[in-house]
Amino acid sequence: MSLNYIKNFYEGCLRPPTVIGQFHTLFFGSVRMFFLGVLGFAVYGNEALHFSCDPDRRELNLYCYNQFRPITPQVFWALQLVTVLVPGAVFHLYAACKNIDQEEILQRPIYTVFYIISVLLRIILEVIAFWLQSHLFGFQVHPLYMCDASALEKTFNITKCMVPEHFEKTIFLSAMYTFTVITLLLCVAEIFEILCRRLGHLTNQ
Repeated sequence: MSLNYIKNFYEGCLRPPTVIGQFHTLFFGSVRMFFLGVLGFAVYGNEALHFSCDPDRRELNLYCYNQFRPITPQVFWALQLVTVLVPGAVFHLYAACKNIDQEEILQRPIYTVFYIISVLLRIILEVIAFWLQSHLFGFQVHPLYMCDASALEKTFNITKCMVPEHFEKTIFLSAMYTFTVITLLLCVAEIFEILCRRLGHLTNQ
């Protein structure tokens, strides 16, 4: 029985009841994760090693890098992907435990409402992630970062630091914002598809 639950859960996650939901899974699962996993590591993988300040001292570089990056972009975006997956995963786990077919989700009002709530939660989480990303990383990576290192040693005061591959990081940052916006649009479109199909089902009855 447990294997049947796992099978239903797996199929529900891979094949949501809507066409746009299936496209969202494809876009989310392949393009976005590939972009983050492969290109994200190439762009941000050795950032801390090449981040240098004046004077070039290890403790100063580490202190200013931690100030420049309170959280590394790869970790932030990985947490974003996992968090956004949670509402859909919870719903499909519930559907698997109740042996609910994907076709049945849009036919019974209570399941439709639960599914719409999971999509709305995805939208809310994406909006929060967009807001956090804009506050943590901004919309552009500048080649110089002015670090306040007075807490480390009073002689340092304001120190200039060089940010490696700042142009590549700006492009990658813009791409991640674009992915978030596309995901939001897909979620909104999925809600409209659900409502249209639900109205069509009621009309046919």
